Amino acid sequence: MSSKARTSHSVGLKYGFRSGLEGDISKQLERGGHRVIYEELVIPWEEHKFRKYTPDFLLPNGIIIESKGRFVTADRQKHLAIKKQYPELDIRFVFSRSASRISKTSKTTYAKWCTTKGFQYADKAIPGPWLAEPPEEGRIAAVRALFENSGKDCPI
Repeated sequence: MSSKARTSHSVGLKYGFRSGLEGDISKQLERGGHRVIYEELVIPWEEHKFRKYTPDFLLPNGIIIESKGRFVTADRQKHLAIKKQYPELDIRFVFSRSASRISKTSKTTYAKWCTTKGFQYADKAIPGPWLAEPPEEGRIAAVRALFENSGKDCPI
């Protein structure tokens, strides 16, 4: 690719968005003049066995954005384990619909689960205040350490 800034279209062509919501978030970032950092961070974690998690977006202020249409049990368990292992990381969710219930038989919604477990969340787009939030030293240091451990250059 040339020296031009990466666009959501070029990022999508290169990486292939997994959902329309990811594409919409990329466009939102691009329209707002924010750098699109898509699936560049890898978080190793362990629960019964070693695993890797690649969040959807990393904001320049160190906030990690995970976009979700469906938020199944395995995803919820994974995020609780990662939060326990990396309490300094700031993972936030953007849902297609946070009022969705976690199962057909539960009254708990994605929103309620997030509130109960200490995760911030939004619907459809990254809220402006998240984008404007200043970098926090601990959050940035944690993200940089993950990049250093993986041998990759940190984009923030």
